[in-house]
Amino acid sequence: MGTKYVYFFGAGKADGNAKMKELLGGKGANLAEMTSIGLPVPAGFTISTEVCTEYYKNDRNYPASLAAEVEQNLAQVEALMGKKFGDAKNPLLVSVRSGARASMPGMMDTILNLGLNDTTVQGIIAQSGDERFAYDAYRRFVQMYSDVVMGMPKDEMEHLLEQKKDARGVHLDTDLKASDWKELVGEFKAKIKATLGVEFPEDPKEQLWGAIGAVFGSWMNQRAITYRKLNSIPADWGTAVNVQSMVFGNMGNDCATGVAFTRDPSTGEDYFYGEYLVNAQGEDVVAGIRTPQPINRAKYKPGDLPSMEEVLPDCYKQLAEIRDILERHYQDMQDIEFTIEKGILYMLQCRSGKRTAKAAIKIAVDMVAEKLIDEKTAVLRVAPSQLDQLLHPSLDPNAEKKVIAKGLPASPGAASGEVVFTADEAETLAKLGHKVILVRVETSPEDIHGMHAAQGILTARGGMTSHAAVVARGMGKCCVAGCGDIKVDYAQAQFVAKDGSVIKKGDVITLDGSTGEVMKGAVATVAAGVGGDFGTLMGWVDKFRRMKVRANADTPHDAKTARDFGAEGIGLCRTEHMFFEADRIAAVREMILSADLEGRKKALAKILPMQKGDFKGLFREMKGLPVTIRLLDPPLHEFLPQEDKDIEALSATMGVSVQTLKHKVEFLHEFNPMLGHRGCRLGITFPEIYDMQVQAIMEAACELVKEEGFEIVPEIMIPLVATTKELAVMRANAVTVCEDVIKRYAVEVQYLIGTMIELPRAAITADAIAAEADFFSFGTNDLTQTTFGLSRDDAGKFLPFYVENGLLEDDPFVTLDQQGVGELVRMGCQKGRQTRPGIKLGICGEHGGDPASVIFCDSVGLDYVSCSPFRVPIARLSAAHATLNAEAKAASAGKGCGCAGKGSDALQQPAATA
Repeated sequence: MGTKYVYFFGAGKADGNAKMKELLGGKGANLAEMTSIGLPVPAGFTISTEVCTEYYKNDRNYPASLAAEVEQNLAQVEALMGKKFGDAKNPLLVSVRSGARASMPGMMDTILNLGLNDTTVQGIIAQSGDERFAYDAYRRFVQMYSDVVMGMPKDEMEHLLEQKKDARGVHLDTDLKASDWKELVGEFKAKIKATLGVEFPEDPKEQLWGAIGAVFGSWMNQRAITYRKLNSIPADWGTAVNVQSMVFGNMGNDCATGVAFTRDPSTGEDYFYGEYLVNAQGEDVVAGIRTPQPINRAKYKPGDLPSMEEVLPDCYKQLAEIRDILERHYQDMQDIEFTIEKGILYMLQCRSGKRTAKAAIKIAVDMVAEKLIDEKTAVLRVAPSQLDQLLHPSLDPNAEKKVIAKGLPASPGAASGEVVFTADEAETLAKLGHKVILVRVETSPEDIHGMHAAQGILTARGGMTSHAAVVARGMGKCCVAGCGDIKVDYAQAQFVAKDGSVIKKGDVITLDGSTGEVMKGAVATVAAGVGGDFGTLMGWVDKFRRMKVRANADTPHDAKTARDFGAEGIGLCRTEHMFFEADRIAAVREMILSADLEGRKKALAKILPMQKGDFKGLFREMKGLPVTIRLLDPPLHEFLPQEDKDIEALSATMGVSVQTLKHKVEFLHEFNPMLGHRGCRLGITFPEIYDMQVQAIMEAACELVKEEGFEIVPEIMIPLVATTKELAVMRANAVTVCEDVIKRYAVEVQYLIGTMIELPRAAITADAIAAEADFFSFGTNDLTQTTFGLSRDDAGKFLPFYVENGLLEDDPFVTLDQQGVGELVRMGCQKGRQTRPGIKLGICGEHGGDPASVIFCDSVGLDYVSCSPFRVPIARLSAAHATLNAEAKAASAGKGCGCAGKGSDALQQPAATA
């Protein structure tokens, strides 16, 4: 038997199930699952992701057996539904939808009402007894098919529709009559012929294969590609295609369609949250074309339209029961789509719902309390990258603000920026360093790149489940949707608010995604606060992770922030940042400009007490935790002024001639300072600099031990080592200074001397270097630069092009290059432990806060990662994910199958919120 490509579902039986997402995509797998557990799902079939792979591998040609399988499954649907596809009297209509294994809302294509033509529309009229409904469905199909399949510009059809409404003197689509829709169908087809030079296809089979091809083709459209890159979804996963019997929410007032979440996706609150429209199709809700109504009265506000609970009480009761069934079955919050046709409820989709970080944490913690999931599953339900949303400021409640409009609080958070009206403008200005707010009448999937670039999104139309709301929540972007208080004018590049304020492109506004308020100008913010459910979850995180998390911190303030976020020490203190302080830069420059050793020592003596004070402050904040201090790393010329006016000012301050200063600046200038006289090379040629720093570190430690009873083990890190001899010389010098200080203070203080591995040669010879090092800290920023031969300061000019065109999977300065740089890290670990089995290993580059990089670091056995203070919780959660996923993988391999205990599916899947 050949490969099976098509999987049927209907009447309580299905070829697939929820565990087959890789093959059937998320939509297809869940349609099969809902069918199997007895929910009312219209019959249909799923064409597998394997076909998508074959389609692109074979120059957009299908496997030979596919056509026969589609025919066979279509016949099963016809038999079950009692209708025939293309039949003149009793036609079956279908929808054709995409379905990747990871949710990609709105990024790929959908076609509804497929199978309509001038003949079958008469059959629909006979079935429904409603000519207006039939021709409305027909014009929707022509409009959608011409855009998605034939490439007809959307605006052309929209223009014809608006012309028709103007001619009839009406404002709403629902005000048009059957004759109007019938005329529009003809006008649409004529426009297609005039614009594209081809007839609209009348053959339903041709329509079906055109739609299938368009959905597979949409896997590689620009918005889908952009979304995959933003969400780390591999291009080789492909999409499935779901062909499903149509049910109609637009056949009258006993019909409806809606979208709901089994819990609030913004807050995580346990109440049934959703919107619906009477006499509408599903696209009307998510596209924001009409203002939707709430499904229940749980949070009814004066002025709200009647809820589904009131208008269609029996269907609402059934939907609420299905909500409970789905949550118990999937043990997760679900995003569902439904349609009601003539008072009968049908389920069209369920999937793990996109949610904000706050909601993800609350839902996970609540579900543990409800005994739906265990603590390990709860930890894996929260995506590390989402925590960024919780760790940044919100609007200061005491700040003055001028509210000019109010919309729906679609995605929480606060954002200020310059107004722009197109996605391209948002992306362009963001690349130039501007903070922007993207303002649209309504967003569409084509806006994805601009939404990503913007600080926040404001739309005039659309509800809490509109495209803008769903995508913004997934991105963690602040969003105010459905703001009817503003009138957007693209032509004038402005919007007018209800209070009369005119906001033009470039003006600054502020959004509060938690209240829906739009404010004129920038509004002050306050620091984020974490606690409650966050604290509970992070307690579980720390219980499960193996790897420690430290912070990169150079000041006591940064150290305190890091400790508040759960840092277990400092993995990198950059001492050069202390040199730039205003009260000591003069002494630093005096040291650099000194003509001899005695002059340098005299200047360094001024810096010594300042450095000692710095280190005492760090040690106090990190009492009881390790602190790694890197000795001076950058070349000396960075501390000297470069502009003539600055050199003249320094000349006056120091009493040194301008000519002398210019000569020194020129002498110290380096053409490639990244690879020049820096790091341990400074310590070799000017040992007095490193001696002063080591003395300051040890005196700070000894004084705290002697005077305040501290227990402390300073970790002294020597940067940019390339050879064992370099480190041996530096270590010997440091030991001499350390022992001298300890002897003078007459106390016992242990200390460690290690190095930063940031050159390929150091990683390759790590076994030899380890003989002189108590610890390694991998400086992955410079290791990436030196491995790739890239300058981080200049590579931004072309790296985005490399990533966009698949030459690199990710920016290597954001996510660790595991094949190259990662192999050097792995090699350094293995070789270092060969020589010194107990050597302490960590990383301190920016990759220490990147989830994928943290998981890699765990896999090679690092003891800790170090990152910026605000990313410490992200690293902690990533480390827990690494441990739990490794345990699940080992358990699965041991059992020889994918089976595991309660909640095991989450252990083997990416977090639903990623």
